[in-house]
Amino acid sequence: MSVSDNSRGLILAILSSLFIGTSFILKKKGLLRAAAAGTRAGVGGYTYLVEPLWWAGMITMIVGEVANFVAYIYAPAVLVAPLGALSIIISAVLAHFMLKERLRWMGVLGCVSCIAGSVVIVIHAPEEHTPSSVQQVWNLATQPAFLIYVAATLSIVLVLVLHFEPLYGQTNILVYLGICSMMGAFTVVSIKAIGIAIKLTLEGINQFGYMQTWFFLSVAVVCMITQLNYLNKALDTFSAALVSPIYYVMFTTLTIVASAIMFKDWSGQNASSIVSELCGFITVLSGTVILHVTRDEEPTATSDIMTKGSVTWYDGDPSKHLEEAHFITLNNSDYFN
Repeated sequence: MSVSDNSRGLILAILSSLFIGTSFILKKKGLLRAAAAGTRAGVGGYTYLVEPLWWAGMITMIVGEVANFVAYIYAPAVLVAPLGALSIIISAVLAHFMLKERLRWMGVLGCVSCIAGSVVIVIHAPEEHTPSSVQQVWNLATQPAFLIYVAATLSIVLVLVLHFEPLYGQTNILVYLGICSMMGAFTVVSIKAIGIAIKLTLEGINQFGYMQTWFFLSVAVVCMITQLNYLNKALDTFSAALVSPIYYVMFTTLTIVASAIMFKDWSGQNASSIVSELCGFITVLSGTVILHVTRDEEPTATSDIMTKGSVTWYDGDPSKHLEEAHFITLNNSDYFN
């Protein structure tokens, strides 16, 4: 019994979500350790590059992204992209246990909504129509509608980087994630083109003699580096339970839009199937919003002292309790009830 291309894409997308969801937590813990030893990534520090836990998260993310990008070769973006909701569920659950970012019951409801919406999308997803050459992909990429989309997106990215990032990058999560998501959409369509080239080459039709293949590869590398850089900044500056769902919503929406414009994913589908897919996608988005609004803020050093009776020392050791700190005197009456 042969496995359809959509089924292959589905399996790869699920595995991808497992790895990517785990990578958020590993990278966050690595960034926290690096911040305790040097300058935070959010303000330009790069000490996380010598932190093993961050690299473990990075490798896990690469494995997940590779599985995700291969999934795009076999299945349309409207199927693969929404399944990234599973990574949100995984990261939210792991953040609850490993980062002490509490997952409330409404958050559990959000997880269920993400799963339900994903199932609806899988049932009604269109079949993938793979181009027969990279030149066909190039023709799709140079059609007027997609060129207008590219020009508008790059203009917004430049405005965010040059104007809004210096002013609001540390206070507004949409700045970092906006840049990350828009470049990520370009990464996906470029990787899909490269994947098609690899697939056709393995079938005996060499695609690496065409300039277009190397162009798509260059675009993918530049966009991926930019995407990861701003994702690191977002993770270092904001809560992982906040970054994951917002990044998912923005990245998924922009990826579906870019792919629909370039590859015409919905071509040939009836209105009922398209509406069902949109309803499933809205259900997934609703789940991510629920996860966002029910999140707990990350604990601060002050809240740790007031609620847990512990202090954070200059060496970052939170294990000592107030009764052990007999040589510290608090003179400010605000610390006492």
